[in-house]
Amino acid sequence: MVDQADELPLIIVESKRSWGFVDFRELNHYRDLLYFMVWRAIKVAYAQSIGGLAWAVVQPAMQIMVFTVIFGNLVDIGSDGVPYLLFSTVAIVPWSYMSGTMAASSSSLIGNAQMLGKVYFPRIIYPLTPIVSSLVNFGISLVLIVAVMIYYKVMPTMNMFLLPLLLVMMMMVPLAFGLWLSSLAIRYRDVAIVMGYFMRMLMYTAPILYPSTSISDEMRWWYVLNPIVGVIEGFRSALLGASPAMFIRWDSLLVSFAMLVFLVVTGAVYFRRMERLVVDVI
Repeated sequence: MVDQADELPLIIVESKRSWGFVDFRELNHYRDLLYFMVWRAIKVAYAQSIGGLAWAVVQPAMQIMVFTVIFGNLVDIGSDGVPYLLFSTVAIVPWSYMSGTMAASSSSLIGNAQMLGKVYFPRIIYPLTPIVSSLVNFGISLVLIVAVMIYYKVMPTMNMFLLPLLLVMMMMVPLAFGLWLSSLAIRYRDVAIVMGYFMRMLMYTAPILYPSTSISDEMRWWYVLNPIVGVIEGFRSALLGASPAMFIRWDSLLVSFAMLVFLVVTGAVYFRRMERLVVDVI
């Protein structure tokens, strides 16, 4: 008589390298789950909302109006000869995407702690979900940029061909910070407390409300280490490149791209190292 235990399949679970990079094959295997979570995030964002998709335009529009009145009229900090409304709109729309997505991505693991111990899937799907789902809001808010450019009769230039690269860099910003901060938030809950201060610091250390030409040449190499600088300057160069002050600054663009690649790679490595500790710590 054959023992039933001998007929059972033998399953060997091997631990993966904790300091490896992203397992793209595994991520591709769970692509349907990523699609479902992105679609769910989009539906939840506008469930039982009166304004619906209109909030994607209203929120950045209100921010643009406040900054234009305060910094463009009352303070008059300058905008390199470009109307401040146009100057701020081109920067605030991508910044709204980056800041909102960065906050959502950084708190993604803590906010979904109840799911982490029930079933396995690549945890990186959590910080990726708001990065992809927020592209809907960003696409709608582009109406503001188009409307203001039409109002001021700004014609597109050849610099518009940089937009695909800038869109990739814009998505890499919340991905880089989201991987690092969501990993740190697993052990240090202080990350959620300091997140608001961190976002304000990033906003004031990037040329969103003021022109980057106000930064001295001695400080510029330190200044462009902030990857958001290259993204904002790039959007202004791509959309307002007809103005001499808005010519492409290749130094900030290349340095920012290199910094983003470094932050994304190191963030992904650290995220995967912390991935195996998520259930135990949370």
